[in-house]
Amino acid sequence: MENRTGLFTNIVIWFGVAISVSEILAGVQIASAAPIDSIWIPLILGHIIGGILLFLVGLIGARLRVNAMESIKSTFGNYGSKLFAALNVMQLIAWVAVLNAQGAQALMGLNLPISFPATCFILAVLVALWVFVGLKRSSKIASIVMIVLTILLVILTVQLFALKSGLALPVNASSLTFWNIFEISIAMPISWLPVISDYTKDVKSPLKATALSATAYTVASLWMYFIGIEVVCIGTVDIAQAILISGLGVQGVIIMVLSTVTTNFLATNSAGESAKAIFNKLDVKITGVIVSILSALIAISGIMDHYIDFLYLISSVFAPMAAVLLVSYYIGDEKGKWYWNIFSWFVGFIIYQITAGLDSVFLGPTLLAIIVSAALSLMGIIFSKHLF
Repeated sequence: MENRTGLFTNIVIWFGVAISVSEILAGVQIASAAPIDSIWIPLILGHIIGGILLFLVGLIGARLRVNAMESIKSTFGNYGSKLFAALNVMQLIAWVAVLNAQGAQALMGLNLPISFPATCFILAVLVALWVFVGLKRSSKIASIVMIVLTILLVILTVQLFALKSGLALPVNASSLTFWNIFEISIAMPISWLPVISDYTKDVKSPLKATALSATAYTVASLWMYFIGIEVVCIGTVDIAQAILISGLGVQGVIIMVLSTVTTNFLATNSAGESAKAIFNKLDVKITGVIVSILSALIAISGIMDHYIDFLYLISSVFAPMAAVLLVSYYIGDEKGKWYWNIFSWFVGFIIYQITAGLDSVFLGPTLLAIIVSAALSLMGIIFSKHLF
């Protein structure tokens, strides 16, 4: 039990995951393309459903005491789990690159005397050092970092709110529908579904720790979206400009650096966990360091140009995967056939790809993919019980 993590540690981890430039940018994207009074219901609904999915998926790893990709082995089989592990490693490398580029880009907007490539590498080195030291050895430092970051973000939130009353709101184009906003909202928690069990597997209290982890992420994520909305409400879509307008100079730099590093640490470390699920002899820390440096190179190459498309691609892969996993574990008692489960996932993936290209889809691509994959998985379980 001495190696288990407590409730506070898990709250810190998942609160920190949500505090990132990407979450703020998502809020900016929504607020700049839809009337403010139409945002709140789909925004909150997307986060609630995403948080519930995070909880249910994370609880599986917590109960089985295995990492995220090992927790899906009984559902998708050995080869299926390795397939998803490989996909997860690739998406995490790209996701860390996106987060790195967003953080570096925001820092450049604060007029720092350093180039974009150099900023990307500095952020990557900080993440690599944290991965190498390890979460358990640095838990106290992580807690202090999160407290400092939270205080600074509270100051930023208050400053932006005060400025909002003095500046005219920008004219919003009604280009986003209810389900468009919902999709952008749920996409963030969905992107962490193949990661959460990497951390809940070590908790002392599976139910409480997983529930608090999902809640901490959901609350912090909503806060970041709110800050993004505040940014638009003071008349800009540039986070760095909003920080400068609010009067935060050095504090703004600290916010950008810490928010990028805390989120990237988790994603980078999980890339090492997923790689180990493919090749058991790999060292998680060394792999994480390699992922961090590789992601810096990708960040410099211009991955930010494909950020939104990439976020939707993650959802198309891992939302139906999570749906099949949940049905298999909680309803089927893992009695379904792995090949049928892979088929169920694939149909959901195709449904997402088709509907994502349409202007407006009832329920949105993510929920449709989840419902279809879950229904097919359940059908497989029912037939297995009756035929075998």
